[in-house]
This record gives sequence, structure tokens and C-alpha cells, in this order.
Amino acid sequence: MHHVQKILVIKLRAIGDVILATPVLENLRRAFPQAKIDFLTEKMCAPIVAGHPALNEILVLDRRQSSASWQLIRQVRQRRYDAVFDLFGNPRSALLTWLSGAPMRVGFRFRVRKYAYNVKVEPRGDRVHEVEFNLDALRALKIPIVTRKLFVAVDAGSENFAENFWQENNLAHRLVIGLNASGGWYTKRWPLAYFAQLGDRLQRELNAVVLLLWGPGEDEEMKALAQMMRAPSLLAPPANLKQLAALLSRLTLLVSNDSGPLHLAAAMGTRVAGIYGPTRPDLQGPWGEGHEIVMKNGLPCLGCNGVTCRIVTHDCMKKLEVEAVWEAVQRSL
Repeated sequence: MHHVQKILVIKLRAIGDVILATPVLENLRRAFPQAKIDFLTEKMCAPIVAGHPALNEILVLDRRQSSASWQLIRQVRQRRYDAVFDLFGNPRSALLTWLSGAPMRVGFRFRVRKYAYNVKVEPRGDRVHEVEFNLDALRALKIPIVTRKLFVAVDAGSENFAENFWQENNLAHRLVIGLNASGGWYTKRWPLAYFAQLGDRLQRELNAVVLLLWGPGEDEEMKALAQMMRAPSLLAPPANLKQLAALLSRLTLLVSNDSGPLHLAAAMGTRVAGIYGPTRPDLQGPWGEGHEIVMKNGLPCLGCNGVTCRIVTHDCMKKLEVEAVWEAVQRSL
């Protein structure tokens, strides 16, 4: 490993998964302070690692254009990486790793994909948190693990964006609690009506400012949530990922489904009350200290990891009472 001068780390998506891979980067930089370390991801996730002090360059994969994919492969081969770490492990990332031509190709022992690697890592995704799963790729080469901290860099412009929003809405010295009702799968989403009841209670009993967070394509849903609430809420402004990170860093607490913003808030040092059902918080929960998890315990289908509900009734979310989430909020505060 002392001959390694060029390293490529691959984590194609999603936003939360890329955030949970950031501890790998700092550990690599500490182990190889003089190396060139690059990161390959998809366009949507690139802002998460933009400005990371451990990285030299970010390579972006555009899945929509096959010609762009082949250009990227040529680009990767021309850079002659000494080591490639595939932290994603799907057929596309395995092929990219194999075609890189790197003499050291590190990846997880998944079915046919394992043949793309010459350093095969035993996957523990069903036993350890995703942060530790990613770090196993370093352990396979006996690279020291000196930090497990998440890191997302936020630029000055994004900080100013959040600060201006805080000043315009007189949020300084207020208890500001964010609600994030989004989720990549519908199975991970707690009903909007329940979020509305929780938001009303936060204002009524805690005199909190309730900030409704949303991303691309979610504005109408958040407006509907605001209309369901009896008390007035505050709709977050349109924001890119860096601006969202700056907003999240100013919250007292975020109440969220399992989603990218949940992990982004944790990376920014904000406490999270995470709502879980089909995904397992011990494997994909908010990383760090002080977070709370709320689930409808006792259901045999918990942790099914299904993008659709096999029993149709969606009990893990529909039977999760507002009172249970309220208690998690009180513990967090």
C-alpha cells in the first residue's frame, strides 16, 4: 500500500448513502496524505462531496447517456489509479471498477460482481451500520480507522443563504423544529396528516416554529401539509443541497422519515428524531450521538426493506401514533 499514489472511491448514490461514506475519505487522506484521491458519483449526489478537504476531484456519472458513461470509463482508465474502492457494489460500479485497470480493486463479495475485484470484502450490511460497512473496505487492507465522523462541506454562500432566511423570519433565539415528510420510497413515509398533528402540537405546547422542508418535486406536498395544520407553519425556501445543509445546521431538531435530509442533518450536527419502518435504524439510522428513533414496535414486518408494502396495509407507518413521535421529540429536546 505504500506505493499507492492515485485512489478512486466509487459511491454512485443515494444522497444518504454518499453521506454515510464520507468517513472513508478522511481515513484515506490520513493514511495517504500525499495521494491523489478522487470520488465518483452521480450528478445528484456530487454536491455532498464537493469541497471535501480529503478529495482532489469529483467524477460524475450521467446514467442517462450511454456515450457519457463510455467517456467516463476512458477517463478513469487514463488516470491509471493504483487503487479503486467500490463502496456501491452494483453491476455498474463493479464494471467501472474492473474496467479501471487499477492493480488494486476493492469491493464486496456480492454474487457475480465479486469477480470485478481482487480484494474481496465480506459484506456485513445485514449486521452493522452502513458507516461501518463502508469502513470494512479499508479494514480489508488494514488501513487504520481513526475517525467515524460524517462530513459535508458548506460554502460561505450557502451559509449566507441560511442566515438571511433566519433573519428575514426572525428565527434567532427561537425553538425551530424542522419536519421532513419526504422519502425515496412511499413505504418510508409517515402520513402527512400525522405530521400536521405533530406540527400543531409542537407549536401549541412548545411555542416552536415549525419549518417544513422539501426538495425537488415536493413543494405541492409540503403546501398540502401546511394547509392541514391549524397553526401557521413556515415553508423552507427552494434550496440546493449545500443550502439545505446550512438550513439544517440551524435547527434545534429535525423530525424526519428515513431519507437524505435525515442523514444530512446528522452530518451537520443537528439532532434527529427519525421515523422508521421498512428500513432498520441499526443499519441505516442517523449516525452520531443524541438522536432518537421511533418505530411501531411489535410488527412482524418491521425492517422488510420493501419499496412496496407486501401486506398492502402499510401498518409500520399508519399505525405509528403521533403520541409516540411526540415522546421522541421530548426525549430529543
